[in-house]
Amino acid sequence: MISLKHAYDAASRADGTRVLVERLWPRGIRKEALAMDDWLKDVAPSTELRKWYAHQPERFEEFTRRYRKELDRKQAVWEPLLSKAAHHRVTLLFATHDVEHSSAQVLKDYLQEHAHPRE
Repeated sequence: MISLKHAYDAASRADGTRVLVERLWPRGIRKEALAMDDWLKDVAPSTELRKWYAHQPERFEEFTRRYRKELDRKQAVWEPLLSKAAHHRVTLLFATHDVEHSSAQVLKDYLQEHAHPRE
């Protein structure tokens, strides 16, 4: 199972494996203060795409298309998340305030579409 959680929210046991999926470190959080198991910078949108998008909701549809295309080329980076999620809860940590228009939401949807059925 894959879920999303704001990096600024408190950790809980129910989160399972906590993975930061942002290219940049969340503002205002000390590295030792963020309870996480891994930081997968490379699964986040490229710097160029992130700067182009600039969290402008009117660009979200095109951002989603471009980000998914990037993810198509990064299977080695996201595949371990799917493997883990097949047997354990994985919580994707993100920093943006607009969850609906976030790269974390796109990533979660993408991963769920590529999940292998449990055997």
